[in-house]
Amino acid sequence: MARKPFDIEEICKQFSIKGVFTGYEKINNGHINSTYNLIFDDNNVVAKYVLQKINTNVFKNPDELMSNIVAVTEHIRKKYEENNVDCPERRTLSFFPCLDGKYYYTDKDNQCWRLYTFVDYVYSFNSIDSEEIFYNAGAAFGEFQDILSDFDGASLFETIKNFHHTASRFNDLKKAIDDNKANRLDSVKDEVEFALQREADTHVLVDMIAEGKLPLRVTHNDTKLNNILFDNITNKGICIIDLDTVMPGLSLYDFGDSIRFGANTAAEDEKDVSKVSLSLSLYEAYVNGYLSSAKDTLTDLEKELLPFGAKIMTYECGIRFLADYLNGDVYFKTEYPEHNLVRCRTQFALVKDMEDKMEKMMEITKKYC
Repeated sequence: MARKPFDIEEICKQFSIKGVFTGYEKINNGHINSTYNLIFDDNNVVAKYVLQKINTNVFKNPDELMSNIVAVTEHIRKKYEENNVDCPERRTLSFFPCLDGKYYYTDKDNQCWRLYTFVDYVYSFNSIDSEEIFYNAGAAFGEFQDILSDFDGASLFETIKNFHHTASRFNDLKKAIDDNKANRLDSVKDEVEFALQREADTHVLVDMIAEGKLPLRVTHNDTKLNNILFDNITNKGICIIDLDTVMPGLSLYDFGDSIRFGANTAAEDEKDVSKVSLSLSLYEAYVNGYLSSAKDTLTDLEKELLPFGAKIMTYECGIRFLADYLNGDVYFKTEYPEHNLVRCRTQFALVKDMEDKMEKMMEITKKYC
């Protein structure tokens, strides 16, 4: 435990919390925000909080960002309280207002900070090692969708414009192809052809939104396994975290991204694409868990399109990696010059395997509907 620094302690004083600050620990597993676990002494009782510096290079409007997060977490907490769920304070994050009533504090260096509760007696995963874990992950994200089903997703701000608008992402790729800023186009002709052949897919979901066939919902938009806190005793997912990308969107986005991330038999940057495939057993585990919580919330069309959601989110991720490679690796962090290209190839290999297994994916999905 580090000794208390003046700036952290001073920032804490701006929030409406009790107790005496005694120390902190920096958490290094985040890619966007800087995070610190704080320890307070409240009348000889240890109180824990989490302090985060918001990355305003990514989230340029902290007022809209925190408006989304507070509205969603308060709705979740209220629903759990109404349903008499045990320990509702552990089922969602609780954010503390500053002395001026805002939910973030701006320091003298124009850095934005927020403070929320620390959820104890939990753990998280960075990778899938069993069908049971993936089932529980699906049940947790399904419950997140279910409990927010009566929240008006359209009332939320779009914190990152066109985040999962696949047609817009495709246009970004076409511009990257035309610009060829990094002079890499000649080395990716096969990948470009693969992407261009599937242009029609990019319009399917966004057109259905425009036609009113799919409902806008509250979506998390970053449904990786490590954004779920699992209870130490029950091993069930009890709290969804990392809510910065909570926005209006489609249930298919969250479901699809979970499958893209969790049901791949290889790492996201596996160089040997022969190792890349969709694990049908993991797909089934997640579908079973997800629909055990969200089945009554989703429309028949949403449930029917879940397999396509997995494919299109994988494809979208692939074209984003490809565009960034063509642009000179300006968005995603890379560890070597071909890193984004390797990632792109992995995603496209997974897309192709999903296409080959689409009929089986649809059969599995229908089984749990």
